[in-house]
Amino acid sequence: MAQQGQGQGDQREKKKKESILDLSKYLEKPIRVKFSGGREASGILKGFDPLLNLVLDGTTEYLRDPDDPFKLTEDNRHLGLVVCRGTSVVLICPADGMEAIPNPFIQQDG
Repeated sequence: MAQQGQGQGDQREKKKKESILDLSKYLEKPIRVKFSGGREASGILKGFDPLLNLVLDGTTEYLRDPDDPFKLTEDNRHLGLVVCRGTSVVLICPADGMEAIPNPFIQQDG
């Protein structure tokens, strides 16, 4: 019986999960990141993984207004080299602007 279980595992091909985002084109370029707690930071993208853990260099955090947590102030804090945990990343955008991409969740005709 143990052999049947192993045989079924061999027949099924393991699908490799691929990331929806292709951040490789932003390596060594400035990006801006928003986190789930409301923090925002920007820096040069040095590395990433499929879980969206990010390595940023020359990072600057933009501080929020203590009276209104949704409003950013003019103050910022230089952090240097930072590892950002992917589970807290909400938004990633290039510092020089955004570009439109096709919706990855709808099937394209073709």
